[in-house]
Amino acid sequence: MDMRYTPEQADLKRRAAEYARLLMRYEDQSEQAGGPLPQELVTELTRAAMDAGVYAINMPAEWGGAGLSLLDQVIVEEEFGKVTNCLWDIPWRPANVLAYGDERQREKYLLPVIRAERFDAFAVTEPGAGSDPSSGTSTATRTDGGWLLNGEKWFVTCGDIADFLLVQADAGPEKLPTLFFVDKAAPGVEMTRVPHFMHSAVNGHPEFTFTDVFVADEDVLGGVGNGYELTKEWFTDERLMIAARTVGAAERALQLARDWAVEREQFGAPIASYQLIQGMLADCAVDIAVNRAYTHQVAWEADQPGTDRKTLHAKASTAKLAASEAAGRVADRCLQIFGGRGYDRTYPVERMYRELRVDRIWEGTSEIQRLIIANELIKRGTRALALPTH
Repeated sequence: MDMRYTPEQADLKRRAAEYARLLMRYEDQSEQAGGPLPQELVTELTRAAMDAGVYAINMPAEWGGAGLSLLDQVIVEEEFGKVTNCLWDIPWRPANVLAYGDERQREKYLLPVIRAERFDAFAVTEPGAGSDPSSGTSTATRTDGGWLLNGEKWFVTCGDIADFLLVQADAGPEKLPTLFFVDKAAPGVEMTRVPHFMHSAVNGHPEFTFTDVFVADEDVLGGVGNGYELTKEWFTDERLMIAARTVGAAERALQLARDWAVEREQFGAPIASYQLIQGMLADCAVDIAVNRAYTHQVAWEADQPGTDRKTLHAKASTAKLAASEAAGRVADRCLQIFGGRGYDRTYPVERMYRELRVDRIWEGTSEIQRLIIANELIKRGTRALALPTH
């Protein structure tokens, strides 16, 4: 395994980093506004992402996406993770399972998303079904030409700007988990609340209710009964990208804290000269290095033909668990190094401290990741997770 970047990957990292620095110019504006940015600015930043080749990075080039491998996507998302206020949502990443749509669904839903004409959102979590998406109570009942959808979904990330939702519901009396394309403007769809969370994100995470929403047969994604498997595939990619972004966020926090420690003087010397500060900096560097290496390894494995998807699912959970918890430790140490200034919202490290907390919750809590990992160990032994599969 050669982990050196190819010239193409080095150029990709450069472009992603340059675009991330562009987004950083608007962090404070987003924070002061409570998250949202003016639509004309978002449109301008979207065009810049397309020009840089970092928009729809997970979609094939022949459909208009960037056509990047998972490893290449990790390289990009690591740079995006350095940006606060979830501004990395602007260079849109369509749900990976949209690629499984038939030709009509691709033309209607996916291609407009890749062109930034429409936006999607994934609706899985429910009031009584958070970490276990298979225990949801949303239902789809047979009717002429399609289905009547009823239920409630919470924490629908970017649902406030989405034009359509991918809704998981149990279809028919057999309660077969199924994904449905649902137009947000359809009769019976109501966005009931947009909660205010710890972070000030550019887009929201609203709650929806569905009351006898008609969904045509042609708007079932991947066939009736395949919803849970598609959702697991979505989770695998999302968890790997969370790992990448948290590594990037931790790296930026460490860089800021290191620079501050070198420049800040107390008791007649830079605080970087004191061993307690040096210990925190060193621990941060270790947390970042080991998680970057493992996240890159798993992404590389995922790109190899014949990789076992169940093992990959567990390895993505391992990467997400380790990197998100490590990033939380890094942010905490770096805020401490900044002292009182680290508690000031105009300092990026304060925003990172708040924003990184959710990475141990969304797309599966740390506790759920541990259960997934333990289940893989019990079924397949230690070698499955410990060693590269290729």
